[in-house]
Amino acid sequence: MRDLKLYEVDSKYVKYLSAYQEHIYYSDGEKASRKYIGVILEINGLKYFAPLSSFKPKHKKMSEGVDFIKIKDYAVININNMIPVPEGMYTLVDIKGTKDQHYKYLLQSESREISRQKNRIIKNADIVYKHKLINGDNTPLAKRTNDFKKLEKACKSFC
Repeated sequence: MRDLKLYEVDSKYVKYLSAYQEHIYYSDGEKASRKYIGVILEINGLKYFAPLSSFKPKHKKMSEGVDFIKIKDYAVININNMIPVPEGMYTLVDIKGTKDQHYKYLLQSESREISRQKNRIIKNADIVYKHKLINGDNTPLAKRTNDFKKLEKACKSFC
């Protein structure tokens, strides 16, 4: 399989989906310019976006799990918060064209580590997706995971 690359999802689409799912973070306030950076995976015949979050001090103490993967001390991937995303609502991050050198270095480092962990990320995303479908909201993992079927319907309606 090809390498996982970094993508940005259109904030208007994220805002649209946030009305369907409480786990989707969207803010109209001062953080409205926040970029939604992550990886695109193929699950159930659809493109899914697994978001990256900035690495915070609390993440050092947290254990990795099937739905939470540390990208060294650069970022974390929250697989439980992945969302279906239609064509045209995501764009490849232009790492080489990034002007801010510090941010460019961070993106390059994240990208290398994501490529190194590619198989684990893909496998875990499939496990989390199937777990949610089978268990509904009956396990701790399922309770903190987006409702993929509901979001898939919303994604198809968006198109």
